[in-house]
Amino acid sequence: MSARNADTATEAFVTHRNLLFTVAYEMLGSAADAEDVLQETWLRWSSVDLGAVRDHRAFLVRVVTRQALTRLRTLRRRKESYVGPWLPEPLLTAPDVAEDVELADSVSMAMLLVLETLQPTERAVFVLREVFGLDYDEIAEAVGKTPVTVRQIAHRARGHVAARRPRAAVSAEQTRQALGAFQRAVETGDLRGLLDLLAPDVVLLTDGGGVVRAALAPVEGAETVAAVLSRIAGAASLRPAQVNGHPALIVQLGGEIDTVLALRLDDGLISGLYAVRNPGKLSRLEHETVVSR
Repeated sequence: MSARNADTATEAFVTHRNLLFTVAYEMLGSAADAEDVLQETWLRWSSVDLGAVRDHRAFLVRVVTRQALTRLRTLRRRKESYVGPWLPEPLLTAPDVAEDVELADSVSMAMLLVLETLQPTERAVFVLREVFGLDYDEIAEAVGKTPVTVRQIAHRARGHVAARRPRAAVSAEQTRQALGAFQRAVETGDLRGLLDLLAPDVVLLTDGGGVVRAALAPVEGAETVAAVLSRIAGAASLRPAQVNGHPALIVQLGGEIDTVLALRLDDGLISGLYAVRNPGKLSRLEHETVVSR
């Protein structure tokens, strides 16, 4: 590749990097794996004859999608032997991510867990169509299917996600208020206050990855979850943060990040709590990660 083409390739990749990272992350739920996919995408992009590429963005999205699909199939096998519940790698995000409601929803912990229930190709089609608005022809090229098949996959994936996503849209302000009340109840050990905030069938998932102490199965029911959370009082400090486009809590012990705690709201009550404790998933909480569409 000539120096001029190399400069053009670098400029195009940098221009679209945040988009490519977001595509890979939404498909994988892992920032570390998304970065690996970007590296693989760059290696392929840097060897392409740019004169034959009409649309740099579309080409790069196609390459990153194919690389992410390959890695996603590997990750699914890895998750089968994962110790305890698996949760997505949390990202510290800028406040403006929350202003893009669709983007914030797509990278939320709750949505990423819903996407985990899709087959790899379904997940790719859903992400590219519903989040990034690609047309069916573009998606067909990215996933190696016909446009007609992609339409069918998209329809099936939409129905699957709709049945599992939060029952009603929740604003950032509603989440912030619920989180504030939740934080006060946890910090003061207010068991009654916690029970008032938790849905009767609330589920707490804790991801320790077999590295740190965590429940190896979902903790279910308001009273059981409240009892677990009440033990945090006085033992840790909690600070609000924007995680995956939504208000969340970062739990610190001895000045070190110990846990990221995100929540899901349904009908005004906390129906899901996601506690990421695996140290390998907490490295990106020291600085903001840029996600974009």
